[in-house]
Amino acid sequence: MPGPSTHPDSVVATTRSVVDDVTIDDVPTERVHHPGDILAATIAGLGVVLAMVLATYAQNTTTGVAEDVQGFSTALRRLLVIPVSALESFVTLIVPLAVLTELAVRRLGRQLLEALAAATGAVVLNSAIVLLVERFGSDELIQGLSVRIGGEWQLSIPGYVALLAGLLTAAGPRGRRRTVAWSWNLVWVATGVLVITGQGSLPGIAVALLVGRIAGEATRYLSGVRSERAYGESLVAGVRRAGFEPAQLSRVPDSTTGDAVLPPAGPAALALTRSTDHRLYALSTQEHERLDLVVIDGDRQVVGMLSRFWRSLRLRGIEGRSVVSLRQAAERSALLAYAARAAGVRTPQLLSVAEAEDSMLLVQERPGNAVPLADLEPDQITDAVLHEVWEQLQLAHAAGIAHRNLTSDVVLVDHLLDQPMVWLTGWELGDVASSELARRMDVAQVLALLALRVGAPRAMESAVAVLDDETISAIGPLLQTITMPRLTRDEMRTHRTVLPELRTALVARLPEADVQPQQLVRFGTRTILTVLLTVVALFAIFTTINVTTISEALQSSDWRWSIVAFGLGLLTLVGAALALVAFAPVRISLWRATVAQTAATFVALAAPAGVGPAALNLRVLTRRGVSGTLAAATVALVQVSQFVVTLLLLLVLSLVSGDNESALPVSPLILIVIGALAALVGVALLIPSVRRWVLAKTMPTVRQTWPRLIEVLGQPSRLLLGMGGNLLMTLGYILAFDAALLAFGQDVSLIQVAVVYLAGSTAGSLVPVPGGVGATELALASALTSLAGVSPAIATSAAVLFRVMTYWLRIPLGWVAMRYMQRTGDL
Repeated sequence: MPGPSTHPDSVVATTRSVVDDVTIDDVPTERVHHPGDILAATIAGLGVVLAMVLATYAQNTTTGVAEDVQGFSTALRRLLVIPVSALESFVTLIVPLAVLTELAVRRLGRQLLEALAAATGAVVLNSAIVLLVERFGSDELIQGLSVRIGGEWQLSIPGYVALLAGLLTAAGPRGRRRTVAWSWNLVWVATGVLVITGQGSLPGIAVALLVGRIAGEATRYLSGVRSERAYGESLVAGVRRAGFEPAQLSRVPDSTTGDAVLPPAGPAALALTRSTDHRLYALSTQEHERLDLVVIDGDRQVVGMLSRFWRSLRLRGIEGRSVVSLRQAAERSALLAYAARAAGVRTPQLLSVAEAEDSMLLVQERPGNAVPLADLEPDQITDAVLHEVWEQLQLAHAAGIAHRNLTSDVVLVDHLLDQPMVWLTGWELGDVASSELARRMDVAQVLALLALRVGAPRAMESAVAVLDDETISAIGPLLQTITMPRLTRDEMRTHRTVLPELRTALVARLPEADVQPQQLVRFGTRTILTVLLTVVALFAIFTTINVTTISEALQSSDWRWSIVAFGLGLLTLVGAALALVAFAPVRISLWRATVAQTAATFVALAAPAGVGPAALNLRVLTRRGVSGTLAAATVALVQVSQFVVTLLLLLVLSLVSGDNESALPVSPLILIVIGALAALVGVALLIPSVRRWVLAKTMPTVRQTWPRLIEVLGQPSRLLLGMGGNLLMTLGYILAFDAALLAFGQDVSLIQVAVVYLAGSTAGSLVPVPGGVGATELALASALTSLAGVSPAIATSAAVLFRVMTYWLRIPLGWVAMRYMQRTGDL
């Protein structure tokens, strides 16, 4: 949804004016902080970074382009009748003089000061960048931004180019200022001459132009620009173009009007302003008609477009079709209103559409004396009202129309002869010829908003009375906050039990229904953080370790042991597959299970250690017809069994080693730290709130896993197969790590190898980076140095070799396995 683009301090006191005998009650905005300005400044900032990257790493390309255009240098010098330096001085003098003179003649004093401020800011910012590049820039960057003059390289980020770009950007658009239009043309000619004659570098001039744009756009945003929205006379003219003769226009209070005193508005009008971010006016005509005037402002579409674009990237099929212009937004709103009305849905009739300034006007009828569902008490929402809500939604869905933004503010309730009449409003985000997913989302949204009003059991009963079982069961995976509109999500923050109660009610009605949330998010905050942490970890590794020493060590390693380590790493996939086959509630062949575990090595690129395989196992089970709850319990059982086997293996290795192995060099300090941590955990569990939190986190897993564990315990052969698979997987990793050490001639006791591996893998799973990249390598190398006495260089080399053989080299195999599973329908 588009967001408000004005700051609260931009709203002035209420004004009542009379324009052509039309009374207007409004709170006009004098200056607008346009989101498009800050967006343009951000894009220009990214452009500066890109130009510097190209100057550093693509010098051949940028230099080649410059050399190509400099081939015209001789011909250009013959055509120029003045020196290049004189042209620079002329442009630098005449452009500001012409632009500032026009602004002064037009009596635009504030914009004149803004242009001067932007020019000054551009020069200061450009000088700061030059200083930073000279002091901290690499030799490659400095050379990429330099030109060769008089046999010497000189840094070329011309400040006067930044000055002109900043001044022209703040002076206004080309279409409204003639001097700005031809001044931009003159600047382009001057910069082209600089590049062709070799007086300026292509990346340096690009940086200067972009710096000027940053200063100009930032100045426009901070100072604000004159509003181009339809107010006063232009608003009246727009209404007349729509075919109505207005008598009075009264602004309906919304989030941008602040504490202004405005004429009272009806509950339906107030609900409309809450559900959209458009301006709304109560329109009274000379014919005594009482209508609603919805005003869609162009500057608000920027934020809405960006938010919809972001959601379309991040979410799978949830966000509707994006609009890119003001007219498209108005046309889409009109199309949905007409389509819903034609389908028989009770919605306000759209009477006319018109354009005024940078606004589109939609004139529509008022929904009688209707009241939004949000304003009704629970006892006022009768079963007849609930039935009517579902009936109106079904009319829309029967015509292929989806609403996509159903909240308690767009559902209005009126009464005629004691019979409820439900209106559905706010269709601008809807779809015609909608997808099945969009219609399922509508059902989930209505079910959620009704549950917030009358409770989950009663809301489910109302749905069951109208919808068939197939439709109801299909919405189970969509009962999650990400599918809900913003207003509904805000309400759910104070009613956090609504969605769990709805899932419980759905399962009570349809025990076989799947209520496991469907994966609708391509990436979330956690994914972004994991990618950033991975980049940081890799940077830390390659900047702190001695790459030369490690390379020499890897070259001197025994390649035969490396092959053994790779083979043992592949053996772990078979062990993980055996565990899945043993604990799965349905029959899965060992081949398919092994392919799934191989594919998990590719999934690990985008998920923290241990999460990728669990998610893939869950998907494999659900695709085989296992319910979401049972699949989750099975995956949890597999993970618990792996933990138990790891602990038992460590205990057995300690007992078997006896006196034949050297004792672990555990210092007293480490024992003290471990004891202190254990004491802290024990003390924390004595606190009731902490204990409740721990139980809340662990008990769901226990409740899921316990029935499956009891079932497996009744089948000793499956239990032995599962434990044997986990043992094979853990031993495979330990022996592969031992083989990596032997490749460097390091004969470390098996118990020490096991402890080091378990410590490193645990650290990798605790740090939320994909595959434990970076954290695992560092933990393994540190543990080898401290516990086994291996030198840091050899320890790091062995850790890197182990990870290459058991993680990185398996990723291509995982990609092939993933593609195979997609073709066979196992994913």
